[in-house]
Amino acid sequence: MQSLKLDEDIRPLSEFRASVASFVRQINETRRPMVLTQHGRGVAVLVGIREFEAMRERLALFEDIAIAQAQVAAGQVVPHEEAKARVLEKLGA
Repeated sequence: MQSLKLDEDIRPLSEFRASVASFVRQINETRRPMVLTQHGRGVAVLVGIREFEAMRERLALFEDIAIAQAQVAAGQVVPHEEAKARVLEKLGA
């Protein structure tokens, strides 16, 4: 995802309502998020679908890493040679 450009990517919600198609086009072309404001405060962030999917994939990876770290901290580990033997056994090798 591209970095936010403060002068282009922060817009009032009322402007978004009036120009939805052009805002969506901008988000897809620039691959930058857009912050919508209401009464001068940020209320929503719009991102393109590709960026959203990439964010979801990264989040899933980080969640897997956190689970693995917790398992290691709890001593729920298997030595490398044992893990290798289990995999080879399941593969029938």
